[in-house]
Amino acid sequence: MEAAITRTDSRLAGIQAVLFDMDGTLVDSSAAVESIWSAWAERNSIPIADVLAWCHGRDVAATITHFLPHIDSEILQSIVNAQLDQECIQLDSIKPAAGALELLIWLEAHHIPWGVVTNAPRRLALARLSAATIDPPLLVTLEDVAHGKPAPDGYLHAVRSCGATPARTLAVEDSASGLAAARSAGTVVVAVGGRSDADIVCHDLVDLHRLLAQPYFE
Repeated sequence: MEAAITRTDSRLAGIQAVLFDMDGTLVDSSAAVESIWSAWAERNSIPIADVLAWCHGRDVAATITHFLPHIDSEILQSIVNAQLDQECIQLDSIKPAAGALELLIWLEAHHIPWGVVTNAPRRLALARLSAATIDPPLLVTLEDVAHGKPAPDGYLHAVRSCGATPARTLAVEDSASGLAAARSAGTVVVAVGGRSDADIVCHDLVDLHRLLAQPYFE
């Protein structure tokens, strides 16, 4: 499948940094995420499809309170901790997203700063990235910002850390909340994984690599 560009390829010229979401974008964690949240939905008598449609790209507490809005704060923290423990253990199915490693090698060879911006806690982010054999030079997690996605805080923090400007930074995302965060931060927004509400729409990171490697960018 060829990459579809919704604006102009020139948006890629002069890019100063590339920032990636983790789950579903740089790391294929879908099997683990769906297994853990399906089990939680069943335990709480909530339709699994509803939970899976909501949880991607959101932090654990935001998902739990969405479905259990009146939950006691102490119970909430207990459930968050239990979910996080499960997520940090279930790593066997974690792997790099298609084209991820090749794209990262290309970025480093061209001296383009890159990093990861995720709503995951640092402990989980490090566990999944390690399982996927990815060691980002910059990692912005939920604990690093006042507000997680869909707020722009994480991307703005990462852009500053890279010494870049938002308008010359690519933010690669696969979820509605992540795309909203990247858009609010003023970055050039790249959608993967079937999303189409972005400046640049790619099937996957293989397509994004192809676009970045086009002669005009060299």
